Amino acid sequence: MDFTIEIVPVPVVDVDRAKEFYADRCGFPVDLDTEVAPGIRIVQLTPPGSRCSIALSQGLPPAPGQSEMKPGSLRGIQICVTDIAAAHAELSGRGVDISPVQHVGPAGWEEGTGETWNSFAFFADPDGNGWVLQEAPAPLAER
Repeated sequence: MDFTIEIVPVPVVDVDRAKEFYADRCGFPVDLDTEVAPGIRIVQLTPPGSRCSIALSQGLPPAPGQSEMKPGSLRGIQICVTDIAAAHAELSGRGVDISPVQHVGPAGWEEGTGETWNSFAFFADPDGNGWVLQEAPAPLAER
């Protein structure tokens, strides 16, 4: 049996502002933008090539037994790319405030690329949700 992660909820204050950031600045195509019930809106976007989408929502109560995620509380979701320099340039060119490419070295985080799986850049959405861009050695289908 496969257990696939297909949607990551991203807690935001303003769905329209977040939609603009992820669609226009990050380049994530909008899969869905709908009101599923009166006052409950869901916007789903999928990064190019990803098997997992993100969901922005407004008015959606937390699932039974779960607490509400606060806007800006999401941290560390990794977006893998095979060319971190090109992805960094694309995001930066679209207006995303992204850190320099870094790797973990003997003294901690150091600027520049590292060995396989050890090149990262960091950015946040307008609410402060933190994302990690990581260089992978090959596309997912080839790993």
